[in-house]
Amino acid sequence: MSEPLRIVLVDDQQLVSAGLRMIIDSQDDMKVVGMATTGVEAVTLLSRVAADVVLMDVRMPDMDGIEATRRILADASARDTLAGTGSDTPVAGLAPKIIILTTFDLDEYLLAAIHAGASGFLVKNAPPPDLLAAIRTVHSGDAVIAPSSTKRLIEHVISGVEPEAPSEEFDLLTDREREVLLLVAKGMSNQEISQELFLSETTVKTHVSKILEKLGCRDRVQAVVAAYEGGLVHPG
Repeated sequence: MSEPLRIVLVDDQQLVSAGLRMIIDSQDDMKVVGMATTGVEAVTLLSRVAADVVLMDVRMPDMDGIEATRRILADASARDTLAGTGSDTPVAGLAPKIIILTTFDLDEYLLAAIHAGASGFLVKNAPPPDLLAAIRTVHSGDAVIAPSSTKRLIEHVISGVEPEAPSEEFDLLTDREREVLLLVAKGMSNQEISQELFLSETTVKTHVSKILEKLGCRDRVQAVVAAYEGGLVHPG
């Protein structure tokens, strides 16, 4: 049996964190390995504790979740570079996937969070099955924007972006890759895309990987935002 996913919770509301911990620790394939109540605490904690997924609140004392996300991923990248040089500097592990905990009245933070490197979003009142599914899919790197609620949330944020002609960077994509990206932007998983286009799921994964590489995106969320901001996809 594989090791359980290591989860870190970051929220200044202890009741929220306690509830999340009960849900997560009830699963055989997950374990909460750390908790923080501020962005500063989160950055410090993740410099010494290895985590696979972080659930990050937006509004917190000392440092908000967006800046904490940016620093955690930047620090992880720096540690990875040091590890490659043979440095004796302690390394907590690979950069974790970060899910932002949000509510609809915090929409103004979402684009900044994506650009900071967040891999997904979760509304705080989401049912436990949605929470657990989000953690698993974000960790796997697949379908991080699949839930329809997340797609609507992203579209709601992007609706403020002025429409423009498709960016030249999309010229790097093949016709099939553009087709796959459009379906990713609709919130479809690799399995759903494979059924839609009559392709194997492995082939779809290859197309998604090439899309991320060509657009310089960390994950599917950033690719979707690039598609909206670059004019390839429009809200609605």
